Amino acid sequence: MVRKKRHPDAVKVAESLLKAYQPNSVEDMQEALKEVFDPLFEKMLEGELTNHLGYDPHSKEPKGRNGYRNKTLKTSFGEVDIEVPRDREATFDPELIPKRTRDISAIEGKVLSMYARGMSQRIRCVYYSWLCFKRQQRDSRAVAQLDADF
Repeated sequence: MVRKKRHPDAVKVAESLLKAYQPNSVEDMQEALKEVFDPLFEKMLEGELTNHLGYDPHSKEPKGRNGYRNKTLKTSFGEVDIEVPRDREATFDPELIPKRTRDISAIEGKVLSMYARGMSQRIRCVYYSWLCFKRQQRDSRAVAQLDADF
């Protein structure tokens, strides 16, 4: 059987995770992965807010960011506390983890695999392209429904 060739960055991430946490059991490994999810989700939400506002956090643009709020997420590894960024006008509605959603066990594997493959920069481009496509799809369905109703 031929071994699957892995992305070199994925191997480095796995090795650094094992070196840093030195898990002795499955529970230790799950705890390590749970701790990794905090910064992953927070960075992705930061990127989503940056995309929503249209400027970087430290630019000279008018101030539109308004701190963070705490949110507890349920993952397959247990509960994870994250900080979700806010905007002043309360128009930011995250698509990665929608408002009033706590259970993210369906997407955590996808997020972890993308970061493990070393796609931290490319993931944002792909993710935002996917979001734009979904929004267009949703908007076109809404318009079609309105046309059908009238």
